[in-house]
Amino acid sequence: MTKTFILASGSTIRQTLLANAKVPFDVNVPRIDEESIKDALLAEGTSPRDIADALAEGKARKISMKMPEAVVLGCDQVLSFKGRLFSKPTTPKEARAQLTELNGERHKLMSAAVIYEGGEPKWRHIGEVKLQMKQNSDAYLDDYVTRNWDSIRHSVGGYKLEEEGARLFSRIDGDHFNVLGLPLLEILGYLGQTGVISS
Repeated sequence: MTKTFILASGSTIRQTLLANAKVPFDVNVPRIDEESIKDALLAEGTSPRDIADALAEGKARKISMKMPEAVVLGCDQVLSFKGRLFSKPTTPKEARAQLTELNGERHKLMSAAVIYEGGEPKWRHIGEVKLQMKQNSDAYLDDYVTRNWDSIRHSVGGYKLEEEGARLFSRIDGDHFNVLGLPLLEILGYLGQTGVISS
């Protein structure tokens, strides 16, 4: 009997990536206070990479405790710029401020994935991508935020690379799936090895 695979995330792009790869899954969004967890970890001097991992694990654990028979995937993505962590912007002004800082600079996106089964962690991976933002004009950044606010408010850094945000960049080093917040190839590899999907 095939095990139930659950995505512990409300992210539409993660759901789309799994669906496009023909992975059968259910969605169960955990209720965790991400900002409180993040603030506590930052206060302890935790690295952005470890914060992404901790948040992904927290989501997977929460659903796995309720549904121990299922294979549960928790995910999180963080943006690291000069050792600082960027969160999702809460206002257009904040999105514009983030883009101003990143403009003409390099930053990293880290996409963490943790799989739980039976209330225990079974697998984890963190994909890292380096992005070079070109020098965009102030006028373009203003227009970009105004046009795209409804979409970019859900993204760290205030941009979506799969949409108009691609125009902000000159170079990307790393796996495109990690930019979208899901280390898909590694996840598919694990699911195939463990018989959750055929391979």
